[in-house]
Amino acid sequence: MASVEVNWQTKSSSISQRTKFVFNKELLSDVKFIVPVSNDKSEIESKVIAAHKFVLAISSPVFYAMFYGQVADTRDSVELPDCDYKSLLEFFRFLYSDEVQLTGGNVMRVLYLAKKYLVPSLADKCGEFLPDNLGPSNVFSILPHAGKFEEKDLENRCWKVIELMAHAAVTSDDFVTVERSLVKSIVNRKRLNIKEIELFKAVDRWAKHKCEEQGLAADGQAKRRIIGEDILREIRFPLMTEKEFASFVIDSNILNIQEFGDMIKRYNHVLTSPLPFAHEVYLPPARSGGKYENSTLLQIILTAWF
Repeated sequence: MASVEVNWQTKSSSISQRTKFVFNKELLSDVKFIVPVSNDKSEIESKVIAAHKFVLAISSPVFYAMFYGQVADTRDSVELPDCDYKSLLEFFRFLYSDEVQLTGGNVMRVLYLAKKYLVPSLADKCGEFLPDNLGPSNVFSILPHAGKFEEKDLENRCWKVIELMAHAAVTSDDFVTVERSLVKSIVNRKRLNIKEIELFKAVDRWAKHKCEEQGLAADGQAKRRIIGEDILREIRFPLMTEKEFASFVIDSNILNIQEFGDMIKRYNHVLTSPLPFAHEVYLPPARSGGKYENSTLLQIILTAWF
């Protein structure tokens, strides 16, 4: 145990200062919590937080039942695989000091712990923090939890942020971590303040990340399998300009040769059958100097495909 300042108790004028002093210290600790933590290599390891049963029990009826109830847990260590180290540390900080350091990245996980362990005062603080700190950079770390907790008002706020600031939201770091069902809901959204090509780029980036997570080569076929036909059909390729389509969609290799060919026909107004993609609209003739000739665009597609 690390050395402790002599007579530390006499230098604290209140019980809150004394409990704050022993926060996250082994001093007088009688229980340890083992929680997962990600390292720099995105591997999951375990980390230990020393705690005090009495402090936890007077703050939470769940901890009281756990440590002092009729079937009290007498172990000196408790594993909590459903939370992360930093969020649990902030949760405990509040129990020891009535203080908490909330951020857009941790607020929903702290709220989860506040609800799980029945600490309504902390849940209220999280609720007060969210409206003023919700934005495109953290909306995807908040939205899944809002649905899980059935926080309808918060969920609606999240969707408003996504609709109004769609480009910033889908280019955030959190977007690539979301579940496929959420990507589908976004693509199906009728109102998104974003160009279709930028939405497609975001979906492609998400698919690449999922390929990497699964140890797959991020080629066109693998990305298409991960994206799925239901999502792909909702991408509004007909809303893209010919230059946008040629500059990015072709190189992604997600569409097949038939779909590429149909898009060429559409841009050149010779398509006789409807495209399978959502929200097909009439595209006016390309601007002067901005149009690919059939043979040039076809050559680009064939080069990318083969």
